[in-house]
Amino acid sequence: MISSSIALYDWSNGVIMMAVFGLICLILIIVLISFMSSGKKDKNQE
Repeated sequence: MISSSIALYDWSNGVIMMAVFGLICLILIIVLISFMSSGKKDKNQE
């Protein structure tokens, strides 16, 4: 009876952590692309 009330694993914490990690990775990739596209331009190119 006690073993049926104990959950073997709680998926909600793992799903939330994976979603947060994915969101942070996505934000870092967007920031990196933004920095690469707005880098210093060569003065010879117009």
